Amino acid sequence: MDRTHLDWPFFEARHRELAELLDDWAAEHLHPGHAADVDAQCRGLVRQLGSAGWLRHAVAGTAFGGAGEVIDTRAICLLRETLAYHHGLADFAFAMQGLGSGAISLAGTPAQRERYLPRVASGAAIAAFALSEPDAGSDVAALACAARTDGDSVVLDGEKTWISNGGIADFYVVFARTGEAPGARGISAFVVDAGTPGFEVAERIDVIAPHPLARLRFKGCRVPLSQRLGAPGEGFKLAMRTLDIFRTSVAAAALGFARRALHEGLQRAKTRPMFGQRLADFQLTQAKLATMATTIDSAALLTYRAAWQRDQGRTVTREAAMAKLAATEGAQQVIDAALQLWGGAGVVHGQVVESLYREIRALRIYEGATEVQQLIIGRDLLKDA
Repeated sequence: MDRTHLDWPFFEARHRELAELLDDWAAEHLHPGHAADVDAQCRGLVRQLGSAGWLRHAVAGTAFGGAGEVIDTRAICLLRETLAYHHGLADFAFAMQGLGSGAISLAGTPAQRERYLPRVASGAAIAAFALSEPDAGSDVAALACAARTDGDSVVLDGEKTWISNGGIADFYVVFARTGEAPGARGISAFVVDAGTPGFEVAERIDVIAPHPLARLRFKGCRVPLSQRLGAPGEGFKLAMRTLDIFRTSVAAAALGFARRALHEGLQRAKTRPMFGQRLADFQLTQAKLATMATTIDSAALLTYRAAWQRDQGRTVTREAAMAKLAATEGAQQVIDAALQLWGGAGVVHGQVVESLYREIRALRIYEGATEVQQLIIGRDLLKDA
């Protein structure tokens, strides 16, 4: 993997060392392939990442297994970029451990953090973030899953969908309407353990780049009130705070996919004979490669600007949206260009560029679709104008 961007001033020596260590480890231990059982492969990757110590960076609090007292955004981004370069499902496994437990890192009581975070960091437990619903995706405030208090318990009723790790997670952070106020101000967050009566995986969802995904159903699902995260009615803010940490890392994952696509494109261009020359000898090819590299560096600068700013304690709503928009849309273009360089071989199932083509598509949608990022940026600009 090209490491020249590690010399940029956004990073400290510890970040450079971390990225280099993971790159070497991933090259030795991660071998992409099409597993017959994606659930089993994902479980195995979580255990592997946990035992190697990489998942420590996905949780906060050294007393609870974390690498630091707070989540280091630059570290998260470098880890996701590197994992995505080597193995798309490994990146997914790492990211979902962080996203699924992020609300516990941010707002969990000491008892809640002690119960869940060490197992997430070691890979002993798989986490999930249950926010989206059939009619509440981009418009999170419209969610309808309800939670009513009954004595020292809360009873959940409703559905969640597009839930990553759905069906294999050991626990789910569930956001439900508790009614303290209208809209976003009446949502609370709860940790629901897999196997809780009244909770079921209603449907497994098969998508373009296979990974564990499901629709969840809650019907009279009773959990202790002590499983609530944070204050009543503060769930929407907690969800947004969690996404703020990991949204920039989606851009970093896109960078990893794009860098791998450029690598594959370069190798193909240098070795593919065409009309008595190499593909690389044609000016059209050189122009395509130049555009790919420039797109990647442009997105990388936006991504690590946002990560650095967040680690300085700054608000990065606009910057994170710009990074995700540029990196995911740019990576789609870079990967498409790499596949074009491969020609017919590029669409063969099992080729790296074919896998990348499927992997990148979802990143332009989840954790805020491109159009939502445009709205965020536009509204923020108008607010400051």
